[in-house]
Amino acid sequence: MSSEDWAGRARAATMARIAVTQAEVGVRFPLYADPRSGTWTTTGHGSWAGGFWAGLLWLRARDTGHEADRRAAAECTARLESRLRADTATRGLVFWYGTALAEGDAAASLLRHRAARACLADFDARAGIVPWGGAFGGPRMLARVDGVPGTVPLLACAGPAGAAAAAAHLDRHLDLCLGGVGERRPLAWRFGDGDGTWSPCGEPRPGWSRGRAWLLLALADALLRPEVAARCSVRLEAAVERLVAWDDMVTGPPVPPAEGADPDGPSDTSAAAITAVALLKLGRLPGAWTRACARRGVAILSRLAEAHLSREGDGLPAGMLLDGCYDAGKGLAVRHELVWGDFFLALGLASLDGLVDLTRV
Repeated sequence: MSSEDWAGRARAATMARIAVTQAEVGVRFPLYADPRSGTWTTTGHGSWAGGFWAGLLWLRARDTGHEADRRAAAECTARLESRLRADTATRGLVFWYGTALAEGDAAASLLRHRAARACLADFDARAGIVPWGGAFGGPRMLARVDGVPGTVPLLACAGPAGAAAAAAHLDRHLDLCLGGVGERRPLAWRFGDGDGTWSPCGEPRPGWSRGRAWLLLALADALLRPEVAARCSVRLEAAVERLVAWDDMVTGPPVPPAEGADPDGPSDTSAAAITAVALLKLGRLPGAWTRACARRGVAILSRLAEAHLSREGDGLPAGMLLDGCYDAGKGLAVRHELVWGDFFLALGLASLDGLVDLTRV
């Protein structure tokens, strides 16, 4: 598929932004950037988002074909190893997106498979999940919607047992977090070790925009992996229909409010970018309904590129995906550039030109 002019310009801007970010952050990992200056807040080990920075560097290496860019991506990916034994299901995000674009890199492939085996070892058969974990504080035995994306394809790398765990992990989160069309279910649940029951948690809130986006992405990844989809007890196509709510997908705003309960509050372009990639993935599946997904995915990318991406002359570095919201409730980075928003925008744009096969990432 040949990208239109808007997509080519946007992809060039995002690639230029990666180079500027690399020069600023060095061996640290960017997390979010100030919308007035473009300056990044960084972490030393990447926290839950380090894989997106490594993924962006691999995207740039594909774009340029330069050996120096491949080395930079490989060195960044190697630094993710410190998160290998972190007690958190977000290792799915870290190690899937940090390695999936590293085509032909043996070290990245080995790291991905080590991470898959580590997550499989942490799978709790009684709860049916890889637990959210205690790495960020609080109770360990949680099923949180942001612990599903990345974990599904990562677990699938661990052979039949991994595919079975991926299916169970997704089934449980869909059962707990996905209600009917228009229903806002809790997005985090605590497992009771004593009685084996689940109780809802207040955070993240039911209307959180990335909750729906993360679930849609995990569903798309499962549908693209027959070894996972065949083991799911939930009919995944029906779950997609419930989650997308077709009328809202076609007529709703391309960029959702960060909190559904506050439509006049900050928006979240990162949720829009995640949704766009999920819809483009669904568009790779057979069936007439998937064409609507692909069209909507391209429309969201177009809106992000035209209305939310910084340009030369704005007083900011070009290629910043602005208007992302990290955490509206805490007032944290509510109108900022977010590294995962940058990643999914860049990934979606790269797929339009065939630089990336979304069925494999």
